[in-house]
Amino acid sequence: MNRLNRNDFPGRQPTDRIIQFGEGNFLRAFIDWQIDVLNEQHDLDAGIVVVRPRNRAGERTLNEQDGLYTTLIRGLDERGEVVNTSRLIRSVKREIQPFTQYAAFIALAQDPNMRFVFSNTTEAGIAFAEQDALDDRPASSFPGKLTQLLWARFQHFAGDAARGWIVLPCELIDDNGTTLRELVLRYATQWQLPEAFSEWVREHNIFCNTLVDRIVTGYPQDAATLEQQLGYQDSYLVAGEVYYQFVIQGPQQVADELKLAHLAPSVRLVSDIKPWKEQKVAILNGAHTALVPVAFLAGLDHVGEAMADAEIAGFVDRTLREEIIPTLNLPENELHAFADAVQRRFRNPFIQHALLAIALNGMTKFRTRLLPQLLASHQQHGIWPVRLTFALAALIAFYRGQRNSEHYPLQDDEIWLTRFAQWWPEYGDDLPALVAQVLSQSAHWGSDLSQMPGLTESVSEHLQAIVTQGMRAAVAQLR
Repeated sequence: MNRLNRNDFPGRQPTDRIIQFGEGNFLRAFIDWQIDVLNEQHDLDAGIVVVRPRNRAGERTLNEQDGLYTTLIRGLDERGEVVNTSRLIRSVKREIQPFTQYAAFIALAQDPNMRFVFSNTTEAGIAFAEQDALDDRPASSFPGKLTQLLWARFQHFAGDAARGWIVLPCELIDDNGTTLRELVLRYATQWQLPEAFSEWVREHNIFCNTLVDRIVTGYPQDAATLEQQLGYQDSYLVAGEVYYQFVIQGPQQVADELKLAHLAPSVRLVSDIKPWKEQKVAILNGAHTALVPVAFLAGLDHVGEAMADAEIAGFVDRTLREEIIPTLNLPENELHAFADAVQRRFRNPFIQHALLAIALNGMTKFRTRLLPQLLASHQQHGIWPVRLTFALAALIAFYRGQRNSEHYPLQDDEIWLTRFAQWWPEYGDDLPALVAQVLSQSAHWGSDLSQMPGLTESVSEHLQAIVTQGMRAAVAQLR
C-alpha cells in the first residue's frame, strides 16, 4: 500500500497564498479543512505553507506526504444522524522549518501572492520574548517570527500599502488579533525599526480577533482499518467532529477575499466578537462544568454516557434553556440552536470523553464559566437559579473526593486541594458552614459571595440533599 504523495494521488495545486504557523491536529482539521472545501467547491485557489513555530529537529513533517493528509469528520448532524466521512486535504502545499530553512522562511515574505496568516501556537504562543533580536535566525517567539516576516515584506515591497497581510490567529486567548498586533509593534520598537514600518503594520495589515470551536481528537485508534478502506497509508490522519464554528471580527473585505459566505453560518464575520465568546463560554464550557460533578457523582464516567441518561441530560438541558440562555446577549433562536448543537456534540458516539479528564481546575472553571450567569440570573429574577446553585453544590461535593466507597483523584490548584482536604473533615457535619467558607473566598470569586442574601442557604440546601440522599435523588427533586 502506497503512502500518500502527489504523484500517485494527483489533484489540484492551489497557489501559495497562506502562511500557517502551526502544524497540529486542530489547524489541520479546522482551517486547512475549510480552505480545502473553499478551494474545491468555490475556486478560492489558496495554498497553505506551514511554518513550524518551534525548533524540533528530526521530527516528521508533512513533506513526507507532499502536504497531503486525510481529515475524518465523525459525529451527529443537525438531524441527529451519524456522520462518518473522509476528505483528502490538498490545501497544504509544504512545510518549512525556519530554524534550518531560514532563507525559505524569509522568502515567504517576498512572495507577492502571499495574503493571509493563520496561526495556532497554543495560548502561550502569543507572547513577548525579551531576548529575541531582529537578526536571530529566526526569533524564538511566534510574534517575533511574524515581525521578521512583516519587516522583510515591508522592505522587499518598499512599504507598498497593497502588500499588507490579513492575520487571523486561532489561539484561545481574548482579543488574540489585537494582542498579536501589539506585540509586533512592541518588537518594532525594541528592534528600533523605522516608524514608517510601524505605521504600515497598523494601517495596511488587518489583525482579526477570532473565536474557533471544533473538537479535534487527532489520530484515530482505528487508523489501520481506515487505511485499508482509503487505499493508502496516511501518518497524518486526523479526526474531528461534525460541528465547527469560526467567528471573525474584522472588515468585510476579509470575508470577501476568503469567500466566507459559502461557509455560513458556521463561519461568520462580526463587528463585535464578545457576545459569541460569551455564548461559547457560558453554553458549551458552562454545560461541561455543570455536568461533570453531577454526572460523576451520579455514578457515570463519560460525557456520552451522561447524555444518554435521561435524568442527567434533562438537568443539562434545563440549565441551559432556563438559567443560562436568558442571561446572554444574542438572538434567542441562535442561542437555542447553539445549545442544541452542544448537546449533540456531547452525544457524539465517536468520542469517549471521560468526566474526570475534564474536571481539572473545576473551581476556576465555575468562576469564569457559570458564576456570571448565576449572578445575572439572580439580578434578572430576584431569586437564585435552582440548577446553577445545584451545580455549585455538586462541585463542592465533588471536592470531597469520594463516590460511594471509591476515592478518586482531584486536580486543581494546590490551594483548593489543601482547603477542601481541611474543610470537609472540619465542617462535614455543618454543611452551611462549609458552603459559607467556600463562598467567602473573595480572592477567588472577586467578592465575598457568602454576604449575598440567600446564596449560602440555597447552595447549602442542595448540598444537604446530595450528601444525605445521593446525587440521583437530589437531581430528581429539581423537577
